[in-house]
Amino acid sequence: MKHDKLINLSGQPCSYWLFTTEQTDYPHLTEDITVECAVVGGGMAGLLCALLINGEGVDTAVVDAGRISERTSGHTTAKITSQHGLIYDKIKNQMGRELAKQYADANETAIREILKIAEANGIDCDYASQSAYVYTQTDKNINAVENEARTASDLGIKATFVNEIPLPVPVKAAVRFDGQAQFHPRKFLVPLAKKIYEKGVRIFEQSRIIDIEENNGHYILTTEQEKKITAKKVIIASHYPFYQKKGMYFSRLYCERAYIITVKAREKYPGGMYINAENPSRSLRGLNSDSDEFVLIAGESHKTGQGKDLNDHYRALAEFAQGIFTIDDIPFRWSAQDCMTLDGIPYIGSYASDSPGLYIATGFQKWGMTSSVVSALIIKDLISKGESPWQEVFDPSRMNIAGSVKNFVVENLDVAKHFISGKIKPVSENIDIRPGEADIIESDGGRAGVYRDENGELHIVNTTCTHMGCELNWNSAEKSWDCPCHGSRFTVSGDIIEGPAVRPLTKETDTSLLERLTKDQF
Repeated sequence: MKHDKLINLSGQPCSYWLFTTEQTDYPHLTEDITVECAVVGGGMAGLLCALLINGEGVDTAVVDAGRISERTSGHTTAKITSQHGLIYDKIKNQMGRELAKQYADANETAIREILKIAEANGIDCDYASQSAYVYTQTDKNINAVENEARTASDLGIKATFVNEIPLPVPVKAAVRFDGQAQFHPRKFLVPLAKKIYEKGVRIFEQSRIIDIEENNGHYILTTEQEKKITAKKVIIASHYPFYQKKGMYFSRLYCERAYIITVKAREKYPGGMYINAENPSRSLRGLNSDSDEFVLIAGESHKTGQGKDLNDHYRALAEFAQGIFTIDDIPFRWSAQDCMTLDGIPYIGSYASDSPGLYIATGFQKWGMTSSVVSALIIKDLISKGESPWQEVFDPSRMNIAGSVKNFVVENLDVAKHFISGKIKPVSENIDIRPGEADIIESDGGRAGVYRDENGELHIVNTTCTHMGCELNWNSAEKSWDCPCHGSRFTVSGDIIEGPAVRPLTKETDTSLLERLTKDQF
């Protein structure tokens, strides 16, 4: 241990990226409009799609359920890298060298594209070139790391096998990717949104799309305020796709939570970005702070809505950090939601074969920065040229048998298990719910999620997910109700935090339940 000082993890989590930037304030959609292309989702993928497509002369609008770049793009580790764990040897073995080369070229191009966009628009986003390392601390992974270095180098990436890394941790082997980068995502996206808005791209916040209908070669998008957008082209860049009528994406995606802390260390950070090859994952990068040595540490992934005391994940990251650095403080901590595909490669391209003009960008795993750029480049080419040099490896309709079939069975059995177990799980008989705590109790023969806030006020909701009817679980770390089936998340009041759900939870109105809960006030 470098330092055995007790680390304070009290208080609500807060993203460093959000804390250090101003909130946006674009209007919500108040009238029906018609555009050539509608982009659903105002994160990094959506805004870059709008930038590139508008640059082709296409009249474009961006519509976001909340505030742009606040959800996934505001909770990332913000690594700009083609290094995505040990992936290249896997793709080559399962899909062939040609498709592995497509994946490599696309992500290497994405790194350069972000810098190009920032420089062209005069955006200072703390962009810094870095080397990215995947390291192993076990003998069993040495060969995998060696193979990854060899394959990545063969595909044109500046990848090198090394026996040590600048980070003060013991390693058995590592692969180093040169020419990678990191940045501040909100310092990049907020001014970029302003630039494209000034160029004529309409941006609407607080305007959740709840339905899409096809009509005579057009798409009609309806908001929860019942306003409509008519468009010839639609790009769904909403992280998890809410549109369920086609594509069966709910059976081909699953969601994971990951945890992030920033530590104020006394030691100088050696530079570079790092991730281990083992589980649980540990990812590190510096923050480029002018005054303090802040280090961002991430990991501890698990499926959304599954797990026990989720605060344990923050504590595990803090303990890991203490083994490397002398820590004075942990000023920020937050969690992120990642959409995972069955074979580890994003779904980017046509949403469904029978819906021309409808596109999807999702399943970025834990590598959303480069994947967002790749999405924008591919979809721009598909719209303007009808093809992209990288479309095959990312094709949402691909059939990667080796990489997908087993995982398809496993993931959908997991969904079924949690759907059934949630329905039969006994509810708590405890009604002595203390401030800051939550429980699921019986209500009118059903289930009600009860949270008592720090002021003693009760927040009671129906805990059946409005997406596909799974029963929600309490997330003690984020104070939210999370779905273990498809990753929807809700506030204690029932409002949507994460889709694919498009309707909030219903409020509980059982008067007898309310009377029982209000007998004792804490």
